[in-house]
Amino acid sequence: MHKTNRAFVVSAIILSVLAAATAASAQMFRTLVLFNGTDGSNSGYGYASLVQGTDGYLYGTTPQGGANDGCSSAGCGTVFRISPKGVLTTLYSFCSQSDCSDGAMPFGGLVEGSDGNLYGITAGGGTGCSGGCGTVFEITREGQLTTLHSFDGTDGEEPWGNLIQAPDGNLYGVTAVGGTIGYGVVFKVAADGTFATLYSFCVQSDCTDGAIPQAGLVAGTDGYLYGTTAQGGIMSCLRAQGELGCGTVFKITPSGALTTLHRFGLTDGAEPFGTLIEGLDGNYYGTTELGGNSGCDGGFTSCGTAFEMTPDGALTTLYRFCSQAECTDGYWPLAGLALGTDGNFYGTTYRG
Repeated sequence: MHKTNRAFVVSAIILSVLAAATAASAQMFRTLVLFNGTDGSNSGYGYASLVQGTDGYLYGTTPQGGANDGCSSAGCGTVFRISPKGVLTTLYSFCSQSDCSDGAMPFGGLVEGSDGNLYGITAGGGTGCSGGCGTVFEITREGQLTTLHSFDGTDGEEPWGNLIQAPDGNLYGVTAVGGTIGYGVVFKVAADGTFATLYSFCVQSDCTDGAIPQAGLVAGTDGYLYGTTAQGGIMSCLRAQGELGCGTVFKITPSGALTTLHRFGLTDGAEPFGTLIEGLDGNYYGTTELGGNSGCDGGFTSCGTAFEMTPDGALTTLYRFCSQAECTDGYWPLAGLALGTDGNFYGTTYRG
């Protein structure tokens, strides 16, 4: 079996537009769209990565901006489409319905379903609770939006990260808060909108099962769904900052049986925010915002790591950021990794 190359390319920048490659030996960067607020804003904030549809267009969300300001003076967010030549079309402005019953502030990106429609989440709005606890929505390529589910707090609140469509055809995702204890859930939504909470975090003593999942899930080739929680795990970890723990890596069956694979302990990482990715070797790769080396940003806590995890839970720390003088290698990798066609992983750091 081909083994994944563990080399990393680290870039300490944040990109909010598309880089277009010309030839293999030459790269060209071109700004396709500048948002002006009325057509969306803060497109790079949160977890709103672009997705390319089978029609060749790029689709995404902005958590603010748009035609409506019922949830915020900065606007309630949009769904948009961009042609390869940079023509922007706003497909939908959230809070178009009374009391933002259609949702507001989509912090996650979109996923194209097997039916050709796009699916996503909003962190606010909906009809499930006072003020809005968030929604799951479906939208056609022409901009017709259907709210599939409104969270009510008990079944989750403030969904973050991207949805995924698993091989069983259902959509899966997480909420950062809400659920039985209030520290987030894993949920499932069928194409017809049938909703089920699969697991509520922090139901174990001292949140050893994890708390506050903020990254999306990944469907493993073994049938499990893999994910992370930003807190929980080892209760003593990061207590100086008032956290519940350094976070966990977990796997869960489509029916809701959860296994905690790893509890971070600061030296091997803390607060994983990015979505995991499955490598060609069948292992899972990701980053933690904190943990590992100290000395970045005036010594604040720690600088972040990149790690490898086997499906059975054996973790290997591949890299500790701020290993180079003056953190020229970067620190605080908030996003996950991408697997290139060359077998290497690529990622970004927030600072450094």
